[in-house]
Amino acid sequence: MKKKAKKILKLLCALLLLVAVGTGGYTYAKYRTAVTSEGGLDVAKWSFKINGETEQFENIQLINTVDERLLGNGKIAPGSGGSFTINLDASETDVALNYSIRFENEQNKPTNIVFIYNGQEFKSLKDLTGYLSGAIYADEQDKTREYIIDWNWKYQTGANEAEKEANDLIDTEEGMSGLDYTFDIVVTANQKQLEEN
Repeated sequence: MKKKAKKILKLLCALLLLVAVGTGGYTYAKYRTAVTSEGGLDVAKWSFKINGETEQFENIQLINTVDERLLGNGKIAPGSGGSFTINLDASETDVALNYSIRFENEQNKPTNIVFIYNGQEFKSLKDLTGYLSGAIYADEQDKTREYIIDWNWKYQTGANEAEKEANDLIDTEEGMSGLDYTFDIVVTANQKQLEEN
């Protein structure tokens, strides 16, 4: 009998445990709340234009920047000068960016041509590297930049008569040789990283 009573007692304990676990599980499920929502990202737009173009822009010809009444045949000469403009436009870009303008492959430069930017004179376009760079931030009202670069082929240059005569000879020789002065303009823009200031 004792064995039977022990079995019944064990069976009752097991039933009570099942009822308790079932009730606790039911109570937990009864108060459980599930919330769902949709997720997604809008990707920031990238658009960077140079002189109105996204891939490339028209070649800059120095002859197109001078008074054509002074020169003919699409050539430049001592005593001529002008300016050209590089416009950057990030107005359709949603991210901050760093940009830089540099000049490469400068070939057959007339000796006495100089470039003027921001009141400072440079003997070569390459010397402008580092002056034509900066950042455009996403929250700026005006996301455009304009760089105007003046050029001047000086003549009668020098501190004294001997230097002036030597420079006039250089100008004459280069004018007679028909120099084909060329250079490349390289504009780069990269998204500014979050940790950058």
